[in-house]
Amino acid sequence: MTLAKLSLLGSALLFAAATQAATVNKQAITAAELEAAQQAWGQALINISAAYSQGGREQAEQKARAVLDAAYGYNLGPVLFKPTLASGEHTFRTTYDGALAYFIGGSSTYTNDSGFALKGWQQYQFNNAAVHMNGDLALTMGHVILTDADGQVTTVDKTWGFKKDENGTLRIVLHHSSLPYSAN
Repeated sequence: MTLAKLSLLGSALLFAAATQAATVNKQAITAAELEAAQQAWGQALINISAAYSQGGREQAEQKARAVLDAAYGYNLGPVLFKPTLASGEHTFRTTYDGALAYFIGGSSTYTNDSGFALKGWQQYQFNNAAVHMNGDLALTMGHVILTDADGQVTTVDKTWGFKKDENGTLRIVLHHSSLPYSAN
């Protein structure tokens, strides 16, 4: 190969790499998008609770399905979902149906689920301990504080992974939640 051909090949490779980097940067998740996605998740949980209070399980299921469709990345593949109160053979919910059962209960497959989203949640707050953003993927870890209708506060440890899809929508692809450690 001649020097001119090598130079041309090198230029083509540099152009391809720069074009790919520009595409990735164009799709990079921003801090504002990440905060909006976390706020939307909390509001969605409150909305599912309100739908249940106002119209029962059927309305809660409709709302939960809309949330799963809008917020989670089951359309991208398995979601790494470990709910707060799940255990045993159904600890991990990598399927849409598993997540739906956790949020609204009533499933013959996931019989231990009573519906985490049906607990009358009224307020939501998150406090990130750390955030890691890398292009179209962002990871967060921290506390989520939920308040129910009786004023009872529940704090959970939460790790989320968000991936920006081809339409620019942030999708939850990792959702790990657990109760904080207690020495008692």
